[in-house]
Amino acid sequence: MAEAGSFAEKVKQQADIVRVIGEYVRLRKTGQNFSGLCPFHAEKSPSFHVHPVKQIYHCFGCQVGGDVFKFVMEMEKCPFPEAIRIVAEKCGIAVPAQKDRSPEERKENQVRALLVEIHREAQTFFVKQLEGTAEGKAARAYLEDRGLDAETITKFGIGFAPSGGDILLRHLRTRYKEPLLVESGLISRDQQNNRLFDRFRRRITFPIANESSKIVAFGCRALGDDMPKYLNSPESPIYSKSNILYHMDRAKDALRRQDFAILVEGYMDAIAVARAGISNVVASCGTSLAEAQIKLLGRFTKRVIVNYDPDAAGQSATERSVALLLEQDFEVRVLALPPVGNKKADPDLFLRERGKDEYIKLMKSAPPYVDYLIARARQMDLTTGEGKIRALNFLMPYVQKIPNSILRSEWATRISQQLRIDEPVLRAALTRAAKERLSTVKANPELVSRAAKPMERRLIRMLAEAETFRRELARHLEDGGLHHGLETEKIFAALILANSTGEAIEANEVASVLDERDRRLLFEILFEEANEFSQEEAASCVEALQHRKVERELSEVQRSIESNPTPPEMRELLEKKQDLMRRLAAAR
Repeated sequence: MAEAGSFAEKVKQQADIVRVIGEYVRLRKTGQNFSGLCPFHAEKSPSFHVHPVKQIYHCFGCQVGGDVFKFVMEMEKCPFPEAIRIVAEKCGIAVPAQKDRSPEERKENQVRALLVEIHREAQTFFVKQLEGTAEGKAARAYLEDRGLDAETITKFGIGFAPSGGDILLRHLRTRYKEPLLVESGLISRDQQNNRLFDRFRRRITFPIANESSKIVAFGCRALGDDMPKYLNSPESPIYSKSNILYHMDRAKDALRRQDFAILVEGYMDAIAVARAGISNVVASCGTSLAEAQIKLLGRFTKRVIVNYDPDAAGQSATERSVALLLEQDFEVRVLALPPVGNKKADPDLFLRERGKDEYIKLMKSAPPYVDYLIARARQMDLTTGEGKIRALNFLMPYVQKIPNSILRSEWATRISQQLRIDEPVLRAALTRAAKERLSTVKANPELVSRAAKPMERRLIRMLAEAETFRRELARHLEDGGLHHGLETEKIFAALILANSTGEAIEANEVASVLDERDRRLLFEILFEEANEFSQEEAASCVEALQHRKVERELSEVQRSIESNPTPPEMRELLEKKQDLMRRLAAAR
């Protein structure tokens, strides 16, 4: 709140709220006030109003409102002091000079200004090397082979650091002192002989700019087989890698306009996605996403699609990033690109080989993080109780990081459906872990028990002993895939295979292909006392399995509907959902 007599109060009194807001929102005069489409939520009819006399705004749709400073803070995602400066500049009000700084502060500011100047000079040098040297020609050929045309190379300021050991040093030494060049990170010092040399040699250079579009560092890729493949500038007074996202300086407006970000790993990925017309893309520059980077992103949007590389390192980075984003209350989706031929596809390769239309289609249907993580958990062996415990322990850290209790409840439902764990048992385990602040779920009898359900036990006995219809039963189960996902799936698969030979069922032969736990369970079931079998009972059991399969399909369709599909895909999904619901209703 602006205090009486303060500069903020002066700005507020002189500022024209209609003029300021009018730079962001198209306003039309309606009576004494002005109205327009609210910039804070999607709407087709204007419910956003500005009162020029009271100098306030209010939206009757989403109920946001306040003064000119509040509006600028929300639009620019900036703190109150910065909002005062922005409004003052927009209204032509002179901003008072800051108080005199100490000699140390003035020196630090001078150093930072010189470091920015050195990086600007280095950028010009690298671009000239790319454009006008024989080595640069080879680098341009590599970039063209990666699908980058001259316009893209110029737009993103891509350059080349020559292979000579001190060419940049000799270029900069005439204007800047050696200690300052070393502090910039562009020049390194050999500790053995105290010799100075260029940090980047025979590398393609990607300038890294801060939010104000000032170049503060470089990311460089080796042109040949030199290691490391990627080499970045070290930390310096003007560069902290945990505080900067690559391409953020160009992406800011698109982030506000689209209200979501595509988060990729590297420079080439960010450039490829931006060239596809998706300018709201930023990269974490190959490092683990840091809390400061997330807070920077949160100034512009709270919605993110994570599209990291599909290799093991990329999957781990995705999982770490999702956990951090959840802690900051972001809405997260994950885009896992399919392979291109026999190659795992990062965004750059996928866009070059499959094109932007296919990428945009997959981006729009990217699943919520919960479905991505559960899909990762389902790659584990879920046919055993221990396997389910491992899957739950993989998911547990993410569950604990969700601040919203409603979302945590939705997680429990989805996990129970996908991992086929009784929901009450799962909720009890999650509650106990949360109460005791555990990062893992303790193994309990309900989850690790291998006791098959009565229906499954009866079907196993029928497949082994019902001579008159066991082969027909095996065909029904196999054709419908009805045994898939059951705790006893491996036992069913072995018995179905045995029934396909036409020979008598030999328990020892069936057991020989099973692991020790399944083998013990099979013999346990076969030694139980059992009533006579009938085809009617078999048909009833098969019908129950079919019912469960339809329920699983319905859950999968519902998740696809919630993943923001295209209109044609949505129509197809809704038709499939109606068909599945009709089948369920008919079976009741």
